[in-house]
Amino acid sequence: MFSIIIPSFNNLNYLILCLRSINDNSLKKHEIIVHVNEGSDGTIEYVRKNNIKHSFSNKNIGLCTSINTAARLSTTEYILYAHDDMYFCPRWDVHLINEVNKIGHNNFYLSGTMIEPNSGHIIFDCGDSIETFNEKKLLLNYNNLNFYDHQGTHFAPHLVTKVMWNKVGGFSEEFNPGIASDPDFNMKLWKQGVRIFKGLANFKVYHFGSITTRKKYGFKQNRGDKTFLKKWGITIKFFKKHYMKSKTKYLGPLNEPKLTLNYFFELIICKIRKIFTF
Repeated sequence: MFSIIIPSFNNLNYLILCLRSINDNSLKKHEIIVHVNEGSDGTIEYVRKNNIKHSFSNKNIGLCTSINTAARLSTTEYILYAHDDMYFCPRWDVHLINEVNKIGHNNFYLSGTMIEPNSGHIIFDCGDSIETFNEKKLLLNYNNLNFYDHQGTHFAPHLVTKVMWNKVGGFSEEFNPGIASDPDFNMKLWKQGVRIFKGLANFKVYHFGSITTRKKYGFKQNRGDKTFLKKWGITIKFFKKHYMKSKTKYLGPLNEPKLTLNYFFELIICKIRKIFTF
């Protein structure tokens, strides 16, 4: 049904949990494709031994390139990008399938609702690491953790059609290792006429919270905010506020930004910032 793309950088224990949650908690059988960055912790041996479809690089090539590399192996009509430190809650795919069928066309971007111990859409502590993860607590409570369909989200996990993925060229690799690649992807979809950016309240995942970037073995991030500003002429904050309507209740397909005095004032600030961004 879906091609689930999961980049992984020496994060084997979390990856195993993520894969188990997909296998245990999905209604349908999905195509799983892992991109193994380096894999010096045994990840590459694990995916080979278990016949998991994968791509591989012997060094960390960055999130964007990893996703694009794995996505080239996909054989379904839909691409779902997820992190390796996510646990998919039961029947997650039922809600996505129903929404896709209801929309009936290719111009959409659907994302999930993240349950996290300290932030996320829903704050509910089931552990901040695999060692402290309380799976039983999550499974007993996730269905009663209420949220609303939300507007303009750009957080993983998210689903698009392969048609739209190819149309925009996947993730922009100038954003490697990865910061700001998601809003950039949203902007590329916007430019192609996509106006349905919907986070589904019932498509829930538990997220441990950027385990890879929290590691202490030298993972370096990029200044994606600057790259975004130079590329699009506006800040990510401006894009999320005036285009995506982020952190608001979903009310339907988005419209063009309202050209208010506040819009133009903040746009001028963006243009000034761009001039002085190096």
